Amino acid sequence: MRRHLIRPLAVFAALGTLTLTGCGTETGEPGGRTASAGTDRTIRAHEVMQLTQVHKETGMTLLEGPTFDRNGKLIVVDVTAPAGKPKVMRVDVRKKTSSALHTDSRGAYTSAQFSPYDGRLYLTDYAHGEVVSLAPDGSDPRTFFTGEVDGARMNPDDIAFDEAGHLYVSDSRGLSEGEAQGRVVRIDRDGTKATTLADGLAATNGISFDADYRGLWISELTQNRISYLRTDDKGGVTSKHTAVRVDGGIAQTDSIAVDADGNLYQALHGRAAMAVYDRNGKRLATVEVPTRAAGLESATNVAITPGGTKAYMTVSGPAGGYLYTFDAMAEGTRQSNGG
Repeated sequence: MRRHLIRPLAVFAALGTLTLTGCGTETGEPGGRTASAGTDRTIRAHEVMQLTQVHKETGMTLLEGPTFDRNGKLIVVDVTAPAGKPKVMRVDVRKKTSSALHTDSRGAYTSAQFSPYDGRLYLTDYAHGEVVSLAPDGSDPRTFFTGEVDGARMNPDDIAFDEAGHLYVSDSRGLSEGEAQGRVVRIDRDGTKATTLADGLAATNGISFDADYRGLWISELTQNRISYLRTDDKGGVTSKHTAVRVDGGIAQTDSIAVDADGNLYQALHGRAAMAVYDRNGKRLATVEVPTRAAGLESATNVAITPGGTKAYMTVSGPAGGYLYTFDAMAEGTRQSNGG
């Protein structure tokens, strides 16, 4: 969750649904590879369509979590959509049309992803510390997980599934206090057991397995860094290190996607762009929207077509919520769908 969401979530609180306070900023630490923005090539993204307008009730719109369903439709969430407005949408990117898939009176959903275990759509409700699931058609909402993990409630931001369907959740706990209390939490696929795999993180945001499911890439928003957590065959973490330090300027590290070649697509909150790195931390490219696209401030996430290279990026700002497309550097997989 990001600084710009404080105001709209406060409005939600006034409506009796939720509250959230502001976030702090931490200074950087040594270690890891620093990625300069001046050494890569530019990939131009092109507008597909506008999905949302700024909501009068919350003062903004913020699209997130793009993921393809089994029919090739793109599922997108609007984090700040008020009650009664579509919080989850289904988009036909060829026809450039969209329809409401789900809404409710309280959720602030920051990610969406389909489970390889039961095929349901899983959403993180950042404001209420919950993970909920829907049938693929948007029906049958269920609370999959709620409550404390090791004595503290989560602020779940993004999700990564392993091949067996267990969930790995980025917990942005501590963001509002400006403290490094973020975690990576593993939840068994039946929702009965939650375990902290890593803690003391700086506002954990993006999370994705690497191409071989040997480890997790995570982004730490208030430190503008990407870390790598090596995992074992039992779902535990065996080591952690800083992999890339992102020179983001005014922007901060948001969600992460990984393509079939293992390249990382690091979304940027505070800039309508996305940084692309190889698995060794080399900056390969920056995905940019056209300079004439005024009023767009953040590119939060991306979905790459499974088995293809057409990518769809969620971009938002005072001008509204948009989908942009570009050609990815390799084919899409599960790790490049949802977050």
